[in-house]
Amino acid sequence: MRKNKSAALRKPDILESYYQVLIQEGLEGTSISKIASRIGIHPSLIIHYFKNKENMKLDLVDLLIEKYQSPAMLNFDHIEDDEEHFNAIISVLFSFKWSRTVDPSVHFGFYYLSLRNEKILERFRVMFKWLRDYLCKKIVYFNDKGIIKVKDAVKAADFMVTLMEGLEFHSQFLADGKHFDDFAQSARKTVVSALKNGEF
Repeated sequence: MRKNKSAALRKPDILESYYQVLIQEGLEGTSISKIASRIGIHPSLIIHYFKNKENMKLDLVDLLIEKYQSPAMLNFDHIEDDEEHFNAIISVLFSFKWSRTVDPSVHFGFYYLSLRNEKILERFRVMFKWLRDYLCKKIVYFNDKGIIKVKDAVKAADFMVTLMEGLEFHSQFLADGKHFDDFAQSARKTVVSALKNGEF
């Protein structure tokens, strides 16, 4: 029992080390020895806990998903005014903070892996379905309150998720040195206008 508890405590540390090495070295430069060196353990201990690198990848994807799902990211229950509540959600979801919940080099690195790895792909599908479901519930709520006018909550949520993901692509390839929030602000206005004017 003590051994299992120790492993449970050690595994998050190893995964966080893995995450940091990925940021610094990329997928192609990351190795078990570098992960172990960063946290000050022997590489064999990583193999002991995860059995192989594939299992460690899957566990890291699960950890990254938990970062997005953290209550601290989407906790708006303290906001009583519905309009203010709505604006707060939009502001967070189309923000630099949300986009960098997970470093983009790691996020898109695993996206690349998902094209060839069914288990990683399934985890990405679960994550984005969770986000869409969260948005659908919020859309229905704000619809009922008269804050927005939406006929198809799923279509609206899909649009929002797609635009949110696109912000990072714009930042990397089309921003021409402009700050992330310059285009994010335009995206926020577009979403609010579409939701309030019944475009879905």
